[in-house]
Amino acid sequence: MNLDDYFAGEYEAQYEYHSFLPTRIHHPWIIADAKLQTLLGQADRVLGELNAFSQLVPDIEFFIRTYVVKEATQSSKIEGTQTNIEDAFKEEADLSPEKRDDWMEVQNYIHAINFAIDSLEHLPLSNRLLRDTHAVLISGVRGKNKMPGEFRTSQNWIGVSLKNAVFVPPHQNHLNELMSDLEKFLHDEQINVPPLIKIAIAHYQFETVHPFLDGNGRLGRLMISLYLASEKLLVKPALYLSDYFERNKTAYVDHLMAVRQGHHMREWVIFFLHGIKETAENAIGVFKEILMIKERIEREVLPRFSQRRQENVQRLMRHLYERPVVDIKNVSELLNTTPNTAGALVDDLMKYTVLRELTGQQRNRLFIFHDYLELFTR
Repeated sequence: MNLDDYFAGEYEAQYEYHSFLPTRIHHPWIIADAKLQTLLGQADRVLGELNAFSQLVPDIEFFIRTYVVKEATQSSKIEGTQTNIEDAFKEEADLSPEKRDDWMEVQNYIHAINFAIDSLEHLPLSNRLLRDTHAVLISGVRGKNKMPGEFRTSQNWIGVSLKNAVFVPPHQNHLNELMSDLEKFLHDEQINVPPLIKIAIAHYQFETVHPFLDGNGRLGRLMISLYLASEKLLVKPALYLSDYFERNKTAYVDHLMAVRQGHHMREWVIFFLHGIKETAENAIGVFKEILMIKERIEREVLPRFSQRRQENVQRLMRHLYERPVVDIKNVSELLNTTPNTAGALVDDLMKYTVLRELTGQQRNRLFIFHDYLELFTR
């Protein structure tokens, strides 16, 4: 099928409402559009640069963990939660009670991302992996009663009610065949669809099928990163699109609806490829700035500490790249030392502007590796 000839599907009459049945996607696609081909080449090139760069950065796993937290907060923000990346690094006890439900959902999403990436080492990207990840995503939080780890067995919808829905996904009787079709499409190497276009189409299809009662948006966005990792387009999971989708939230939603209502798959793919290109460029820029911060601290700050304190300060700095918000108790436990010794180390890092106190309180103080975390909030 030529991409320009794509037909999205049709509405089926149900009892007192209509549900949308999308067409299958597991078939050859012809991509003849010159503009799209040019953009695909640009996105492929930048993604390749990010892949190469990520393999050269020492200790990149520490930095990627911060990216995972950013992805969790941005993807959850699209769904309405209010936790920011700074709050995500705090302990639950450091948050006001009204923030804790949102915080827990973000923590679940962090666990789900890490679980899914680890699972790729022994499982292909599959419906089984998606269901297992979904169980981690919504267990114990607000969606815990909405069939964690299982495709839905009832109708869902997007909007205030079924009768007044913005969009009604396919009836549950079609789910197994539609999700099987999506899985085959992702893994069929014979149909010669470029990988970035394949995952653009697959993401649209997943969000349109909406196979779970809750968590479809977050899981569908995570599926993009899992596909890039599973296809070895990124050896390190260093690219997440939720920040791009959050900054362009209206366009993101409008493009998905335009495919369903007007068959505009080409325009959705172009929007998606712009996101890959922009996000990969931004990630390269962030990693370069991280290396500059790291080099400056190693050149200007660490030599100020005595030989006796070098091991502790270097261990703490490695920890801060992974978890840039700490308190004295965290530092004391990390270094297996007394609170006074930990406090003195933190005070010195504040004096050298590596850390900044966050709360303005005299007790229960929190400290942030501000210059580093700021790279992930721009």
